[in-house]
Amino acid sequence: MAEKLQVAEPRSGPSTGNRIQDEKDLEVWNRLVNNFWLPEKVPLSNDIQSWNTLTPDEQTLTMRVFTGLTLLDTIQGTVGAVSLIPDAITPHEEAVYTNIAFMESVHAKSYSSIFSTLCSTKEIDEAFRWSTENEFLQKKARIVMDYYRGDDPLKRKVASTLLESFLFYSGFYLPMHWSSRAKLTNTADLIRLIIRDEAVHGYYIGYKFQRGLEQVDQARRDEIKDYTFSLLYELYDNEVHYTQSLYDSVGLSEDVKKFLHYNATRR
Repeated sequence: MAEKLQVAEPRSGPSTGNRIQDEKDLEVWNRLVNNFWLPEKVPLSNDIQSWNTLTPDEQTLTMRVFTGLTLLDTIQGTVGAVSLIPDAITPHEEAVYTNIAFMESVHAKSYSSIFSTLCSTKEIDEAFRWSTENEFLQKKARIVMDYYRGDDPLKRKVASTLLESFLFYSGFYLPMHWSSRAKLTNTADLIRLIIRDEAVHGYYIGYKFQRGLEQVDQARRDEIKDYTFSLLYELYDNEVHYTQSLYDSVGLSEDVKKFLHYNATRR
């Protein structure tokens, strides 16, 4: 009787949770766990009254801003953070990326909660139709997706860090603007939770990028530096046009562009 064939590769085993090669993994994991939240805990329905004080143009702008943020979080949750997992050096790093991917999905769900609370189905459908037709929103999605699907771990981390730490902010501006005028304050509270998460995500992925950069020679570092600035300039130029396509109708474009410039130059 023939012997059964035994598959030797690939091998897998339990996560060695007691071995930590980088203390930053545990530090960030603990911070993410302690920061955990769900949108159901935020009383968004309390914003209905102030939502009704916005003009039709302001409501349309707000819905479009959130559809743009939904697209970015969906990309980051289903492709971006997931694409970093195979590059993880330790099980702890892998666990952090998995947590990041999960929370990005929570963020996308949060925007859905905002829509369902404040908007009609027809308004939501119109906003999402707009998102598929806006050339600048679609362009930044394509730019980032191209690098996520590429085979360069360092470039993936650059693209991910820029998304977490820069591309969201043209959208984050608006709920903070409304909140400063005592409008949509609960929605702004939810966005602040998202901003807190994105700050940790961007910090961690940027940190892992720096650690990876330490392992390569100077020629490779120069290549990555040139790539980073090229990508940032490309994304920044597109983001200016995206901002104008959103905010020109309510006269806020220049203020948002100043906010974008601040976030781009502090990276």
